[in-house]
Amino acid sequence: MSRLSLTLIAMVASAIALPACSKNKDIPIELAPSRMTSIGVNSYLWRAAVDTLSFAPLVTADSNGGVIVTDWYTNPNSPGERVKLTVSIIDQDLRADALRVAASRQVNQNGTWVDAPVAAATVQKLEDIILTRARDLRRTTVGG
Repeated sequence: MSRLSLTLIAMVASAIALPACSKNKDIPIELAPSRMTSIGVNSYLWRAAVDTLSFAPLVTADSNGGVIVTDWYTNPNSPGERVKLTVSIIDQDLRADALRVAASRQVNQNGTWVDAPVAAATVQKLEDIILTRARDLRRTTVGG
């Protein structure tokens, strides 16, 4: 066989084989979106909770699980007491029962931090602030 015939046979074989390789059904031919915006919980509640707790350093912020935990925060006006907050978002709907806030409070007694009770109104007020902010975010997103 001549060199031209061998080259021609190789080209024909390549032309037949290569397209079959590119049509592998297991390999996706479309790229995934470059930006994913969905999270595991209601995004309005999540953004509102992060905004509301922005005054304190965050220890954990898991948007898929819907948990935000702050580190101990000491108000400069009350250096003898500190608080730690945990916010749980437990649903994908913007509802009042989709939000849980827990607070821990400590007071400094003779150089030692001692647990102290948290007023129930404090937790309720934080929940109200987060829910109001979430509703405002939704209203601006839908209306704007």
